[in-house]
Amino acid sequence: MNSVFESRTTSRVPEAPESIEESGIGMNSLLRILMKAMYVHGVELESELAEIMKIGRNIVNDLLDEARTQMLVETKGSAGASIKSEIRYGLTGRGQEWAADAMELSMYIGPVPVSLPSYYEQIRKQPLIGERVEKDAIDRGLAEYVVPRALVRRLGQAVNSARAMLLYGAPGNGKTTIAEIIGGVFKEIIFIPYCIEVDGNIIKIFDPAIHVRETDASTLLQAVPEIAGYKSREIDGRWVACRRPTVIAGGELTLEMLDLQFNEYSKFYEAPLHVKAMGGTFLIDDLGRQLVEPEALLNRWITPLEKRVDYLTLSSGRTFTLPFDVMVIFATNLTPDDLMDPAFLRRIAYKVQVHQPTEEHYRRVFRMLCDRHNVPFDDSVANFAMDKIQNVLNQPLSFYQPRFIVEQIIAACKYEGAPPRMDIDLLIDALDNISLEEGLIAPDSTTPLTAS
Repeated sequence: MNSVFESRTTSRVPEAPESIEESGIGMNSLLRILMKAMYVHGVELESELAEIMKIGRNIVNDLLDEARTQMLVETKGSAGASIKSEIRYGLTGRGQEWAADAMELSMYIGPVPVSLPSYYEQIRKQPLIGERVEKDAIDRGLAEYVVPRALVRRLGQAVNSARAMLLYGAPGNGKTTIAEIIGGVFKEIIFIPYCIEVDGNIIKIFDPAIHVRETDASTLLQAVPEIAGYKSREIDGRWVACRRPTVIAGGELTLEMLDLQFNEYSKFYEAPLHVKAMGGTFLIDDLGRQLVEPEALLNRWITPLEKRVDYLTLSSGRTFTLPFDVMVIFATNLTPDDLMDPAFLRRIAYKVQVHQPTEEHYRRVFRMLCDRHNVPFDDSVANFAMDKIQNVLNQPLSFYQPRFIVEQIIAACKYEGAPPRMDIDLLIDALDNISLEEGLIAPDSTTPLTAS
């Protein structure tokens, strides 16, 4: 496969620009952020502006020189008595008007955006397919779950392909959990920009609710060894070192959430979910249950999955492209043939069915959960549960049921002030909550009422 994502350059570390030109952002855009920071936050010092804008003080100094030339700022003396004290800057009357006009254009104040070409280049340096996820990492991720070896092998292949995957099967058997684990097995650190600029428009990408910032220096050094060759001032502060992201969207997902979101009040854009997932995984959970028709939702992904590029449109109508370096995972309770046509299925490289548990697997999960929560396990109680679920409730065995039952038993024992125990009566209460029909299950006279 000839892909932009296959190449790996010598260093993934984004290097700090040494000049306005090297920043990739025009003088006016930079001045607007600087002036708005002074206007709104009352910032007076070069060092404070550099911290807000995440750029070097030499660039801030050049911007202040330009602002002075345009009579937008003036010096206000030293910030202290020391010879090393910084010069204080303030807005002139003209500067205040200029900054107010800048606020009308966009209320964004913060790190300077990176250019679209710089963003594209950084994605090329840290491709998802460039990370090899070893078999042991998959095994560790699934260690707390009873997963057939054949399924683990297929998941490992899919993860290392970084291609789209479809997880399907009956509800309650761990599709969402498996998808979340897949997102967590990637260990590389990547660099995500606070925002990018396209045609003078700012698009926010970094989201603290999604992106996990790596702050531990030793972990960062281990994950990105080449960072040892850089001093802190040589690393571009407009990028955040993060774990590869995992983004999850379920029934609330709409087509609009996959487009740029323009805030009419603040006048800048929020990146769509899959762009925030760049370099990581994007789980579309419970596919087929969204308000939008599945066909329309799936059609949105045809070009990104096939061409590995996505098209986004600004409110001005200008369309631009982004590389699509995301592993998309579709999870559904529906059968693939009922959900999508063959043409789309061909674009999903891996189709993985998550089966219902056998009685042996079910019992192993039950025992494992009991051991974890210090609940004495009893085979007869587990057998009672499996029999009643299948033959009285007429439901298939599902992996979620043992956890549901154990949690209900623990809660009941906590209410009684008693140590956890496997008790038929408590089990029946739990099964009634599964069935939603209280009293449907009666104790079997041949089964002891309490487990020894």
